[in-house]
Amino acid sequence: MHCPFCGHVETKVTDSRLAAEGQQIRRRRECLACSERFTTFESAELVMPQIVKSDQTREPFSEAKLRSGMQKSLEKRPVANDAIDAAIVHIGHKLRSLGEREVGSRLIGELVMEELRHLDEVAYVRFASIYRSFQDVEAFHDEIARLKHKPRRDQPVGQLSFLEAAAAEEKEKQGRKRGV
Repeated sequence: MHCPFCGHVETKVTDSRLAAEGQQIRRRRECLACSERFTTFESAELVMPQIVKSDQTREPFSEAKLRSGMQKSLEKRPVANDAIDAAIVHIGHKLRSLGEREVGSRLIGELVMEELRHLDEVAYVRFASIYRSFQDVEAFHDEIARLKHKPRRDQPVGQLSFLEAAAAEEKEKQGRKRGV
């Protein structure tokens, strides 16, 4: 590490600590030539695959873009930011573990839908309706039917299940039709 003050190439580490929730190492260094002290941060460089879009153009993976899309679906839903962060980390881990240099944008969409399904059913349906370009109410109905048959990792405490609410609403409509 070059000294930022005098440019000398030899420095010694005087202190090392974990930073950024264990994702980085903070090091205090001292220059052996001018004795000035400075701080450096060290983190692992994780190479994310390039994203191949449907028109065959390529772009770098963007965590900010991923977060933005998920937050739009989760707007006004009772999901903590920590849960969103964990879902984004989970998606990133899955992409890195593929070991591919390039992945299709469709795969990213499917990974996002899988995470949203576990976070919030309403957000899942919102995202799926745009991602899969639902054209009519029947497409929504079919997606909700598929959602009923897939178990979630965990049901958030205090959140009324989207499926329970839809079932109750349907039951109420049937009761009104029969005149009950």
